[in-house]
Amino acid sequence: MPKEQFIRTLRSLAECYQAFEAYSGTHVRKLGLTIAQFDIVATLGNTPGMTCKELGEKTLITKGTLTGVLDRMEARGLIRRSASDADRRQVFVALTPQGVRTFDRAFPAHIGHLRSAFTVLSARELDQTTELLHKLRDALREARAERKAA
Repeated sequence: MPKEQFIRTLRSLAECYQAFEAYSGTHVRKLGLTIAQFDIVATLGNTPGMTCKELGEKTLITKGTLTGVLDRMEARGLIRRSASDADRRQVFVALTPQGVRTFDRAFPAHIGHLRSAFTVLSARELDQTTELLHKLRDALREARAERKAA
C-alpha cells in the first residue's frame, strides 16, 4: 500500500469523524443533552434497562466517565439506578418516565437530523460504506487483540 494513499485515507477518516461529531454534537446539545447523555438515552430506549457493565459495553462512554454521567442524569430525573435482581453487586440502570419521554422526543429528531446529511449517498453507497467501515473496525479490533496477546 503506497504511503501517500494510506496517509490520505487516515486523514479522510479523521476528518469524517470530526465532521460527524460536530454535526451530531451541535444537534444533541440543542436537544438539551450532552453527547454522552444522548448515547445513554438512545441505548436504554426501548429496553427495560441494563446493568452498568452492559451499558458501558454498548455505549461509547469509558467506564471512568460513565458513573459521573449517570450521576448527572439521575439528578435530572432521566434514569434510575437499583441493585440488579440477578446479582446485588451489579447496578441496574433504566430510564424513568421522564427519560422515556426524552428518548421519544430526542431519538427520532436526531435520527432525522443525521439522515438529512446522508442523503448524498445512494442505498448502494450506504451498503458499501457500512461494509468497508465494518471491515476496518474488525481489522482494528483484531490488531488490538494481537497487540494485547503479544
